[in-house]
Amino acid sequence: MARVSGLGKGLGSLIPSENQAIATAGIDTIPVAEVSPNPMQPRKYFDEEALSTLADSIRELGVLQPILVRPTGAGYEIIAGERRWRAAKRVGLTAIPALVRDVDDTISLEQAIVENVQRSDLNPLEEASAYQQLIEDFNLTHDQVAKRLGKSRTTITNTLRLLVLPPSIQKMVRDSRLTMGHARALLGSPDRVFQEKIAKQAASEGWSVRAVEEAIRTVSEDEIDLTTSAKKAPLRAPGLIELESLLGDYLNTRVSISMGSDKGKIAIDFSTLEDLERIYLLMAENQAEINA
Repeated sequence: MARVSGLGKGLGSLIPSENQAIATAGIDTIPVAEVSPNPMQPRKYFDEEALSTLADSIRELGVLQPILVRPTGAGYEIIAGERRWRAAKRVGLTAIPALVRDVDDTISLEQAIVENVQRSDLNPLEEASAYQQLIEDFNLTHDQVAKRLGKSRTTITNTLRLLVLPPSIQKMVRDSRLTMGHARALLGSPDRVFQEKIAKQAASEGWSVRAVEEAIRTVSEDEIDLTTSAKKAPLRAPGLIELESLLGDYLNTRVSISMGSDKGKIAIDFSTLEDLERIYLLMAENQAEINA
């Protein structure tokens, strides 16, 4: 088997070569055709939309994290990573990065990832992919990943949100053309086409994170104006804009405030139920501090 160059860098960086109990063989490339799913795999249904999204990412970026397999007489059987294998087959890859292990090694492998992620030289996208691997391959929640890594749940959730972005933007983050801050700002718009347009302009013209946030905010406000009234809305009070910014920074997401003649409305963006729970916990913690 040939050693991988460039593929599976994220997980490879998490496992130090001196850890002989885990990294005795390193990361190898193995033929996709020689891999078969585990017949005892409890997951029988794979979400088609999610699989297509992963396939698009692999087509653009390659397989960032290797699958885990064990040798069999006819080839290899998947221990973890069937979704990545299916997506790789879908885009026509003939080989895939893999860690070949005995079944008993998977628990040790999880521990190796957890122990070494802190000192890994990963870019934000590789870090997000490593977190996602822990969640998918070892059935961990965001909170469990955070506790194992000694990080806040907010950090884990926010980093994982990078994987929601289009593959072209993920590639810009991986290549250091955009920062984590730029990527988080782009998540303020649900329009993937607009996200890509702003990302390309920001990368080519060297925009600051604040400039990206302002571009996202301006277009979003224009859309709100068009859908709520055919007439031009009056200028918004500077205090509302400042409060939007303060709330957005505190909650780490986009916040919109609209004010009518007798009442107002606050809209808080979130990407997943995990993200919504994160926002709730931030609010609850703040209320507890006020009441203390």
